[in-house]
Amino acid sequence: MTRTQKHGGLRSRIAVGASAVAVAATIWGVTALVTTDGDAGRPAGSQSRTDDGPAGSGPSAGSSAGSPSGIPETIAHLSEAGGDAVNITIDDGPDPRWTPQVLDALARHGAKATFCMIGPQAKAHPDLVKRVVAAGHRLCDHSMTHDTGMDKKPVAYQRAQILDAKKLIEEAAGGGAKVEYYRAPGGAFTPDSRRIAAAAGMRPLGWNVDTKDFAKPGAAAIVDTVKREIGNGPTLLFHDGGGDRRQTVIALDQVLTWLKEQGRPTGFPIRTAPESP
Repeated sequence: MTRTQKHGGLRSRIAVGASAVAVAATIWGVTALVTTDGDAGRPAGSQSRTDDGPAGSGPSAGSSAGSPSGIPETIAHLSEAGGDAVNITIDDGPDPRWTPQVLDALARHGAKATFCMIGPQAKAHPDLVKRVVAAGHRLCDHSMTHDTGMDKKPVAYQRAQILDAKKLIEEAAGGGAKVEYYRAPGGAFTPDSRRIAAAAGMRPLGWNVDTKDFAKPGAAAIVDTVKREIGNGPTLLFHDGGGDRRQTVIALDQVLTWLKEQGRPTGFPIRTAPESP
């Protein structure tokens, strides 16, 4: 083979290789465009997670369009009161031992909170649900079974978990009380679960500060987490169910004292107004 033939063959192989790279890049680009679900640009079918944990903890996800109920499908984090207002949210109850103590702590400080309840727990303790409503707090649907793998389950399963819990909580509350939010267990939101909740009049509710009280790290550690991470946003996550919550009760009292010293009132998460960019 001559020198010219060798160079010609090399040029041909380079041209073919370049074409293959271009085709592959085009295919990758198209795939990237069609495999997103509109949920903050995450791949379709992926969990609705964010930068530091559950979906509840990061920026609002999904379309800002409202549902037929007029409630946005985006995940709420801000406070209705704006400014320095803080949203206290309490998950996994009601619990006959710990919920009354949480309510007492809130009452001592004149604070308001949103209680994210498990459907069967609400059915089992309607007196506590009524007490929450009577004290001026708000109700949130936290599903039937706290299945943190809901985002991998069929839509029909997600719908039942959400709507059945809402029904049980409202029946327990009585008096026409409404469940105004939906918080996915473990932050496992999906576009479908957000749509289902919003269509039923419940704003998907996230959080900015996970106090990690569920792990029982000690009251001081819970308080330190709030002070350290409050700059992430106004919605704080605590628990009144799922186990021994004495550390939470102590820490909540101290957090409310500190918030008052900082001039930060408590309020409720935003429901209908759009989130800030």
